[in-house]
Amino acid sequence: MKKLNTFRRSLLLASLLAATSMAQAQAVKLTLGHGTAIDNPRHVASLKFAEVAKAKSNGRIEVTVAPASQLGDDAAMVTALRTGALDMSANSQGALANAVPEYAAFGMPFLFSSQAQAWKVMDGPTGKELAQKSAEKGLVVLGYWDNGIRHMSNNKRPLLKPEDLKGLKMRTPPDSVTVDIMQSVGAEAQQIKWSELYVALQQGVVDGQENPLVNVQAGKLYEVQKFISLTGHKYEMTPFLIGKRSWDKLSDADKKIVQEAANEATALQRKLAQEADDKMLTELKAKGVQIDKVDQAPFEKATAPVVAKWEAGPIGPFVKKVVAAARAK
Repeated sequence: MKKLNTFRRSLLLASLLAATSMAQAQAVKLTLGHGTAIDNPRHVASLKFAEVAKAKSNGRIEVTVAPASQLGDDAAMVTALRTGALDMSANSQGALANAVPEYAAFGMPFLFSSQAQAWKVMDGPTGKELAQKSAEKGLVVLGYWDNGIRHMSNNKRPLLKPEDLKGLKMRTPPDSVTVDIMQSVGAEAQQIKWSELYVALQQGVVDGQENPLVNVQAGKLYEVQKFISLTGHKYEMTPFLIGKRSWDKLSDADKKIVQEAANEATALQRKLAQEADDKMLTELKAKGVQIDKVDQAPFEKATAPVVAKWEAGPIGPFVKKVVAAARAK
């Protein structure tokens, strides 16, 4: 009898150990990095993704969110995604274009007049084609988040016409299209990391910059910029990605959960981004920043050669597809 009890205890212990081992084997830990502040819609949506993924997996999928460039700037995170050093990132259009050039097509000047128009194109055939091109470079698109329609700010004067930018030192992200836009209106483009932008503006390394209003607010750029001009010169997306190496490690069931969580996070991020842009004007005016509307027509004319240049370049066929989709009624 004693031997039998000992055997049963051993059998029970073995079963418990096997169950524990199986549970550990099924646990998934992912790290998600991004470059914005914690009050930005990008961070709020990242936390939502982590929350939904954990809930849908009954706690098995745990996502650690690292904001504010803790894991490096956007370009560094793109490289880390492709090598497997980082699992996920809510990244930037410009940084992605260095790995997948076709991302630049969505940044043509004055392509989209509203965020909703951009989302329609991104969620359509050209967005699907872009996702396929991303997968070929080791990046799986889980959703296209919003980084808003961009406006210009500076410390010298209102930018009401292209001539007002002549000679200004304007910061751009690492994005070739934005550099082309700035040069087309006579500004001197200088690429500076987002994490270094506030100090660069404060110290006069550059005179101005361009970003959606939500980023101006979240980065407190209003403290070091006197004038905001509503140029609306460019739209940018925030691709929400998982590295293919990390994706391929997931079971089919977990891939489904991750995608479902990403869909919920995408809807939230877009909603927050649109709401934020609507209320930023009031908040920024209250902080003493001069905000001016501009006549976009002269800016469109000045930047038209940028579109022509990219349509004639290596990704020209895709640029033409995106432009046609954006202009389709």
